[in-house]
Amino acid sequence: MTRVRPYIATDAPALRRIFVEAVQVGAQAQYSAAQRDAWSGAAQHCPPDWGDRLGDHLTFVAEQHDNPVGFMTLGRDGHLDLAFVLPRVMGQGVADALHDRVLAEAQARGLSRLTTEASLRAQPFFQRMGWRLVTHQTVEIRGQKLDNAIMEKPLQALRKLPLR
Repeated sequence: MTRVRPYIATDAPALRRIFVEAVQVGAQAQYSAAQRDAWSGAAQHCPPDWGDRLGDHLTFVAEQHDNPVGFMTLGRDGHLDLAFVLPRVMGQGVADALHDRVLAEAQARGLSRLTTEASLRAQPFFQRMGWRLVTHQTVEIRGQKLDNAIMEKPLQALRKLPLR
């Protein structure tokens, strides 16, 4: 059973491990070892600003048996910055549960659309969840070029029903 909850500061090291494992193992088929090393910053276990980056966003953590297995971050502007799950739980609905929570939060906040820069690994997931491809792009990270996709998802704000 997957439970999704808000991020707390003590989650930072576990979410960093999820991020690195998702990039290094989960994205092996889409990116070279050099690209994955540049993306994950694998030589640096937990950058000093990692916790701040998570705390500055609306970050949601997926847990199974009280252990974090994935997370997603949503900026107040509707940009989904980070979306990662452990490779061993891919295909088990963890990303779906996180996406549903992020979507509900965005709608409750009255956001009109979400945006993201999806990795080649994540693009099919976002398409399945109703996101639209805007364009492909190549970004440079630590001297490595990585392809990804700019995507968006239009939203309808939830209407508050009157109390009767």
